[in-house]
Amino acid sequence: MTTERRAVVLVGNPAAPYSRGLRIARLLAAGGFAVEIAAIAAAGLPEREEDGGIVIRRYRPRGPMARMTATYRDPATAGPRRRPPKFVGVPKRAAAALRRWAFWPHTVRGWWAALEAELPPADLYHACGSLTIAPALAARDRHASGPGGGPARVVYDAIDAVTESNNMLGLPAPVRRLIARRERGWARAADARITVNDPLARLLAARWGTARPAVVPNYPELRVRPEPGDRIRAALSLPASTRIVLFQGRLGPWLGIEEAERAILELPDTALVLLGFGRWEEQCRQRDTQPPFAGRHFTLPAVHPDALLAWTASADVSIIPLPAVSLNQRRSTPNKFWESLAA
Repeated sequence: MTTERRAVVLVGNPAAPYSRGLRIARLLAAGGFAVEIAAIAAAGLPEREEDGGIVIRRYRPRGPMARMTATYRDPATAGPRRRPPKFVGVPKRAAAALRRWAFWPHTVRGWWAALEAELPPADLYHACGSLTIAPALAARDRHASGPGGGPARVVYDAIDAVTESNNMLGLPAPVRRLIARRERGWARAADARITVNDPLARLLAARWGTARPAVVPNYPELRVRPEPGDRIRAALSLPASTRIVLFQGRLGPWLGIEEAERAILELPDTALVLLGFGRWEEQCRQRDTQPPFAGRHFTLPAVHPDALLAWTASADVSIIPLPAVSLNQRRSTPNKFWESLAA
């Protein structure tokens, strides 16, 4: 006797929310699956919640690798960092680098351990990115079949070319080759592979030695037409005469944010608004009050994907200042591009 088919969308971040993961989850739910988004626990977020019938569960890293999960650690409980003496610090940093390379992706292995112990079986595992494909394959291999009665399947959603990402540009060539070989093995072991655009599909097929991945672009869902409004100016108490230049999405290095901040100072009666999240969020908020940016530079928190089009539509200009610093960025089609067109 079969039961309802179950799908798990694995997301290597807290999914607060992650727009592509949510879109995939909604497509699966529309196809008749009971869907869970399996994400990483983070301070200030519930371990379980629902979004339109889709369960979002955030698993807390466990095991010996849990302490390496630094990306989403609560700063209030992390404790102060003590700088070791120089004669100790250099060898320790070298050993830490070797450990990160050997155990890549080290920041999510504690999460993998939690999934191994706690994730219920599924009929379909959709792995969003290289941080999630290994636990998806392991979950498939742990169970002879899914709850629906058939064999479990894994879809690898390769959102970029792993070794061409910005944070790997400085790695030694042998380390990048090691990581590429590891990711290639995972990709080949998946039952199906998809990516976000045609240039990446051609590149990944050549590097993996597989058939060309299917292309599923990051088109936003036009679930509700954005209502006319002036959300950004209202949130910031800006007059109608102030023109809004919007950068929305991930806040971090090598994305053109610094160039946009300098350029905005050349335009009269214009403000740069950053709408998003990421490791530069606090830095961007500090810039809001620093001269010469005060009054011309504003940082707003990320909004739910269902509300994003309305916020984007209230800007005068949406910018995507994406420097060609890596192959990934040269071949990418950022979410904000599609969302701006939709708005």
